[in-house]
Amino acid sequence: MPVIEELIRTEQDGTISFGNYKLETKSKLQDFEHEGDLYKVKTFYEITKLERNGMFVYESVPGTAVERFAVSDDGVEFEVEGDKDAQLTVQLAEDTEYEVFVNDAAAGGMRTNMSGKLSASVELNEGTPVKVTIRRK
Repeated sequence: MPVIEELIRTEQDGTISFGNYKLETKSKLQDFEHEGDLYKVKTFYEITKLERNGMFVYESVPGTAVERFAVSDDGVEFEVEGDKDAQLTVQLAEDTEYEVFVNDAAAGGMRTNMSGKLSASVELNEGTPVKVTIRRK
């Protein structure tokens, strides 16, 4: 899975892909329209962050590349790649129980905090995308 050279793009299946963990300096792209929403991405080797209509959606430390990012009423699903293990934070429903899957293996249940954020760590190796699925219990 290559990095996203254009920083963010719409895929043919209607999902979005974003992030470039190989950049040495912080790059950002804002006002990217997708399905009536405006997205802003900031990315480089230290962090990747995605916002929708000015609100937090996704963050990874260090930076990552994310493909086929899809949000539903029940959670979120995407593939992530990086050259180091990463801490991922995603925005979901507040104070709700979710099940986290990494490469289709259950990683355990987690509850979002009062702001709806859920954080999980993933082991990453460059060139090997990891599928992350987070579903409401």
